Amino acid sequence: MDLRQLSTLVAIADHGSFSAAARALFTVQSNVSGHIARLEKDLGATLVDRQRGELTEEGAIVVEHARAIQRELDAIVSDLASRGTDAAGDARIGVIGTTGRWLMPQVLTSLRKSYPRVRALVAEGSTSSLLPRLTNGQLELVVVHLPVDDPELRVEPLFAEDLVVLVHRTHPLSDHDELPLKSVAAHPLLLPPPGTALRRIIDRAAQNVGVTLRAQAEIDGVRLLSSLAFDGYGPTIVPATAVPKWVGDFHRVRVPELPQRVVGCAYRRRPALSAPARAALDVMRETVSSRGERQPGVHVGNVVPLSGRGGALL
Repeated sequence: MDLRQLSTLVAIADHGSFSAAARALFTVQSNVSGHIARLEKDLGATLVDRQRGELTEEGAIVVEHARAIQRELDAIVSDLASRGTDAAGDARIGVIGTTGRWLMPQVLTSLRKSYPRVRALVAEGSTSSLLPRLTNGQLELVVVHLPVDDPELRVEPLFAEDLVVLVHRTHPLSDHDELPLKSVAAHPLLLPPPGTALRRIIDRAAQNVGVTLRAQAEIDGVRLLSSLAFDGYGPTIVPATAVPKWVGDFHRVRVPELPQRVVGCAYRRRPALSAPARAALDVMRETVSSRGERQPGVHVGNVVPLSGRGGALL
């Protein structure tokens, strides 16, 4: 068993077939087949179902370990490249879209100035899509909606932000600047799916005032929720940073019973963050601390996420 064989198996897992893995590895399919055959012989197990083109259960286990080995090797290279000088190498970062829109331009600018040898590889997604990519090693550091309840991860709150009702100006709710949640609940809403962090804190707020929210549709993605509300498909509840500063045919409605949502960083306990990822995290902390309050509805301070039901600013 060697690293080439493990890398080949990971490529099959990532790209879905022997031929696609060969293209990704810049080799021919016969080499891919040979590496997998030798790896299977060494381990005494079938790792890829040739008929279905999928990993077997044993193959999935080996891929998980292979990814961990690759992460450790990448960390060795990055840490040694950074030894005695500035951090150098790739920082693989994931960020939710609403936060990425205002935070990442400032982080990337500061990162380039302070750590010119660090290259940020940024992926945008929802909290529910970014966390699996963090745990499987595709990403090192993610900026997501808290709470995150995973003992394998370290979680650090960054800021809290207000939740508001976003509605098109043709909707009856747009006649008000502030409403109780009971009045909002009288209308069907565009909501995030059950089980997502944002939906949990919205449902908890509704439960606290004895109302049930009706979902006109359930959308996993705050930016898509906002876009649909802008286009008049229905009102939604979104974080303040999901609402652009430009004035359009929409209206914000304050709802006192809605709590703030908390956004924070998450990264694996093991292996430790690479030097480039640590540099990116330091820049994020400084950026939020110095510039976060400039964003409408964002609050920086002693932010503590409440497990299982969102967060609050203390």
